[in-house]
Amino acid sequence: MIRNESLYPDYDVLALQDEWDANTREVVTKRLGPFEFKLLSPWQQDMVKTLARQLAWENRDEVLSWIVAHLDAELRSPEGEAQRKPGIPPQKELITAGLEALERWAKEKYFKGFLSIKAEQQLEFLQLLEVGGMPQDHGWNTDKQKELFKKLVGLVISAHYSHPWVWSEIGYGGPAYPRGYVRVELGLTDPWEPKPAKQAERGS
Repeated sequence: MIRNESLYPDYDVLALQDEWDANTREVVTKRLGPFEFKLLSPWQQDMVKTLARQLAWENRDEVLSWIVAHLDAELRSPEGEAQRKPGIPPQKELITAGLEALERWAKEKYFKGFLSIKAEQQLEFLQLLEVGGMPQDHGWNTDKQKELFKKLVGLVISAHYSHPWVWSEIGYGGPAYPRGYVRVELGLTDPWEPKPAKQAERGS
């Protein structure tokens, strides 16, 4: 898997962590690991990593491990999910059952578990899941399949873009508190924010 080259190859948001308050610094640096998993089994962790490779186009184990840890914590959280469609189970039940369903569908079609099939076959399953096109057995109707895909994407992408390595790649300067962003007009940046490599070369 090939990742796109960053526009900010020399930028490291963690180099600025002394500008953050102690609580923010602790929250962000914990995303670097090590991680403790209290809900997901090793097999479920591997399933989430495999799905995250496709959904976030990510192959670094350090970032994938954070995504799994984030999802593990979210599924254990007692906080509600705001709105949920009728007939759709809570996200913990939806995702854990969804991992089992993907495993079953892979074995039915390819006679192998989901982790053992080719990456393009895994991607095909996700594309079908997005539109509710997987077999509608064991209660997996179109709506439930679509909600599973939507929930997986939401959790994976929110975790991916909260990792400080990814922040560096996209040029995000990190939490605003307590330093704050001053130049909020379109196209302007604060002095401590990164500039794309080509702009930096031009001195703009």
